[in-house]
Amino acid sequence: MTRQCRKTKYSLLERLTGHLKTVHMHRSLVRKHCFACGLYLQGLTHDLSKYSPGELIPSIRYYQGYRSPYPYEKELKGYSMGWLHHKGRNLHHWEYWYDTFPDKGWVPVKMPDKYLVESICDRIAACKTYNKDNYRDSDALQYYLTKPDSKYMHPETAASMERILRMVAEQGEEKTFAYIKACLRNGARL
Repeated sequence: MTRQCRKTKYSLLERLTGHLKTVHMHRSLVRKHCFACGLYLQGLTHDLSKYSPGELIPSIRYYQGYRSPYPYEKELKGYSMGWLHHKGRNLHHWEYWYDTFPDKGWVPVKMPDKYLVESICDRIAACKTYNKDNYRDSDALQYYLTKPDSKYMHPETAASMERILRMVAEQGEEKTFAYIKACLRNGARL
């Protein structure tokens, strides 16, 4: 057992069951939201990499119960192997959408709409999972606005993300998800 593991108040079994419960709850919420937006495949396959050893082992090791284990691992080690594995395999993370070009170097690439929508569903579900009964429709927008993500995203991706999260905050999920579903069905840009 590492020094980091001994700092936690949870036993290995508690960390394992707590983490799996959190992942199952999160995936269930993302699935529900994706289905409401018409993204059935995304809903079914969301975050399956969390069950791989590259993510499962560090997530159990750094489990705290009230937030993702990745920030805690970063605080202790300066990086998170679980997060590096996760963002490199899941297209709903904006960090996945970077590429190199000979004349530009590393640049953000615009996320396709289906992954942007999955990302929005992911953010909402994460806020519900960790905020529990204190969740408000504005939580995902507030979280987004407090992070520097938008300055590293493709400008169109960042603008769409903020606009849709603002729509959730102001008009609620039901109206927003119906709007998204109609846009996706009709091939309209988000």
